[in-house]
Amino acid sequence: MLPFDVILFDVGGVLLTNGWDHRERAAAAVRFGLDAGELEVRNAKFYPAWESDQIDRNQYLDAAVFYEPRSFSRDDFFDFMLAQSKLLEDGALEILAEISASKKYLIGALNNEARETNDFRLKEFGLRRYLRLTFSSCYVGLRKPDPAMYRRALDVLGSAPSRMLFIDDRQENVEGAAAAGMTAVRFRGAEALRAELEQLDVF
Repeated sequence: MLPFDVILFDVGGVLLTNGWDHRERAAAAVRFGLDAGELEVRNAKFYPAWESDQIDRNQYLDAAVFYEPRSFSRDDFFDFMLAQSKLLEDGALEILAEISASKKYLIGALNNEARETNDFRLKEFGLRRYLRLTFSSCYVGLRKPDPAMYRRALDVLGSAPSRMLFIDDRQENVEGAAAAGMTAVRFRGAEALRAELEQLDVF
């Protein structure tokens, strides 16, 4: 008997770079001549709403960046944002592909991401070829580590929590999944993840 029915991966920090974390925002502040501190404050205020699909891309950009006239366009800024998404060095994409090729598990994503960047990242990096389903915050209107996010995945999938494995790079998200009864593994690099998956008899 296989150890799990379902394996859920986070995306940013596990498969790809986070794409719009503090480093990327700092780079944007330099590139576009913005006040980095103000960008951080406004991002913290409005980004959660974008991630949970309460506002769209233009509403986020208007609130975070274009609250005053700029010498660049929304498209210029958003193109820069998208360009920050890259394959994660020492990431788990190869492991994801290997597990997918085995056809032994239902594989999906459980991630926090805004709709427009999520759609881009899934398509740009070909992730949908491996992921049969995506519990993304922008699709379900919930964000990790809210317990409701994990309950939604459990309710939809219908498997016992113990039959689900979740992989994430952030400790608070791992703890949230574990509290919901899932087996949760914190991602610390491909080699470490492979060793943990071997111990769990995934391979």
